[in-house]
Amino acid sequence: MSASPDERATAEKVHVIACGAIAREILAVVRMNGLGHVELSCLPAIWHAHPEKIAPGVRTAIAEARQAGAGRIFIAYADCGTGGALDRVIAEEGVERLSGPHCYSFFAGNEQFAATWEQDITAFFLTDFLARQFEAFVIEPLGLDRHPELKDMYFSHYTKLVYLSQLEDPALQEKAKAAAAYLGVEYEYRFTGYGDLATELLSAARA
Repeated sequence: MSASPDERATAEKVHVIACGAIAREILAVVRMNGLGHVELSCLPAIWHAHPEKIAPGVRTAIAEARQAGAGRIFIAYADCGTGGALDRVIAEEGVERLSGPHCYSFFAGNEQFAATWEQDITAFFLTDFLARQFEAFVIEPLGLDRHPELKDMYFSHYTKLVYLSQLEDPALQEKAKAAAAYLGVEYEYRFTGYGDLATELLSAARA
């Protein structure tokens, strides 16, 4: 349900610092719920391949947001491979972040993802973003465009590709199927919508 004009006029600004890989989804949640008091800044999506950059990058972004006058700040990252480093920044800076270990979990719903983890332990996951950017964010960072012989080494333990989709888009489903074919694994489609991203972003925006 969208916020009323009075609610939007009186709501305190909320500055969201997010992974660029989920910017489209955050903006969709903001738009659908009339969260005009939410402002978004993004850090590079490719940092998912360099998680050591995330915690210091978030700390810098928090400092910059505060210097610019931001009062309430919400971090739209899960742990994302930082091994707890991001949570240490979160605690020290007195802000909150999305719950969960990674975007696959919060899109699926953290409880649901945990409940199905044993059956998905050999799954390679895609989101809408990764379906669109499979070559730029999977193939190229792993060097498979230059050394295709490495594909079996990287992916031999996967048995299926699970596409967790935020939008029911036939074109993206075809891209995800092509990614599964490239990896030589089974394809499975699951529509998740925005999952816990929407729930927690709404909670942060309306607190």
